[in-house]
Amino acid sequence: MKITTRGRYAVMALVSLAEVSRGNPVPIQLIARQESIPESYLQQLFLRLRKRNLVKSVRGPGGGFILARHPSEITVGEIIRTAEGKQAGIGCRQSGRQCNMINKCRTQGMWDALEGRIEEFLDSMSLEDLFEKRPEPAREVRA
Repeated sequence: MKITTRGRYAVMALVSLAEVSRGNPVPIQLIARQESIPESYLQQLFLRLRKRNLVKSVRGPGGGFILARHPSEITVGEIIRTAEGKQAGIGCRQSGRQCNMINKCRTQGMWDALEGRIEEFLDSMSLEDLFEKRPEPAREVRA
């Protein structure tokens, strides 16, 4: 699973929506401002999310977006797969690359397993898990 800015922005935006909404429509401008995401980019992203029944749009005064399902029923994996579309995977088989060594490659099984673990991890975490937890202070990583 390849995760680009699109996938990260989708998760950030839906966490923000879940936290602010409380069942009421939220204008996309508010989410864009809160998460520092360009509004035009977010509009395109929400179109994808709406087509896959992750959000609903409410028109008119007081309109905006709401979650289509309870936050506990939406996984991070589902959000990322929706946002990213059909992206290249980690291993050669999933990436669509052609390689003459794929059937003899000693590392391919490891890449396939890693891909599966990433998907499993993201599918084990719900939107609710993210918006209920406060961010931990950043730790310095030493090389």
